Order: sequence, then C-alpha cells, then structure tokens
Amino acid sequence: MKKILLILSTAVLLQSCVVSTAASVVKGAGKLAYKTVKGTVKGVAWTVSKAKGKIDEDRLDGKWKIVGVYNGSFNEFEKAENAETSFESTCTEGFEQIEFNAKRSRFKPFHCSTDKENWAKYDLEFGKNPANGERENYIEYNSRNYISVVDVNGRNLTLEGNLMMGGTQVFLLEKVR
Repeated sequence: MKKILLILSTAVLLQSCVVSTAASVVKGAGKLAYKTVKGTVKGVAWTVSKAKGKIDEDRLDGKWKIVGVYNGSFNEFEKAENAETSFESTCTEGFEQIEFNAKRSRFKPFHCSTDKENWAKYDLEFGKNPANGERENYIEYNSRNYISVVDVNGRNLTLEGNLMMGGTQVFLLEKVR
C-alpha cells in the first residue's frame, strides 16, 4: 500500500513539473516570437532586435528601397503594442532609396530614383553612438551626423535616425539589387 501511494505521489509530482516546464517553454517562445517580429509593411517583416556585435560593412552594399517608416525612436517602436508604420512616397515614377558603396565607404540617397543627390562619405562604427550614447552599430557622415544601423540581413535593412524628415524615425528598407 505504501509503495503504491509513493509511486502515485511521485508520478503526480513529476507530471506537474513537466507541465510547468512545458508551459514556461511555450510562454518563452511566444515572447521571443513577439520580440523578433512586430508587424509587416507590404509583406516585409519589421525586426525589433538590434544586431549583436559589429555588422560587416559589405552587408550594407547595394541599393535599398524605403518601404516603411515608424515616426519615433527604436525604443518607442519596441515598446509599442501595435506599431503603426506608414510611408507614402511622393514619387510618380521610381521610389525613395539609398545606395551604399561599401568599397568606397560612401552612400547616396535617391529621391524618386533620380541621380540628383551627391555621394556622401561615411564611417560604419561599432561603439558608443555620440547621438544617443548607446553601444551599437552606427554610421557617421558629414562629420557629426549619425544614423543607427539596427539590423541588416540579405533582404532587409533597418535604420534609425533622421534621413528625410525632422525627428528620429525607424526606417525599413528592402534590397533592390
């Protein structure tokens, strides 16, 4: 009788441990999924986790089309429940874009895909950003202008700073070529 009671109590104890562990795993995975992707803009996912460590400058190389803009800082975007992104281009032909030439460390913003803008030299740094004091990847251009590089992968580039309009904004760019 004592053996049966001992076996049953051990089984109940182990089952409750397994259930609570499984529940915490599911809860943790849910939080992770919520933290890494908050929404989409025209089918492109916004990532909300900053890159860990230095980003290789070659990953910036190429043309990037602006597909979404969040009006506010990256920290505000992270805390927002349903971050609304909006970007309405005034272009009748072409699109708003930025081209990076990593070999020459320069970039060029394009308005409506025209070549009217000039190339600007930049330095991609990893360290304490003078604009906000955070340790991150950032671009310094025209001496004392800074753009934070939040993350970059093969298809998407996320930047934070003042590229087009006044105030800090988070930009989602999609690789064109």
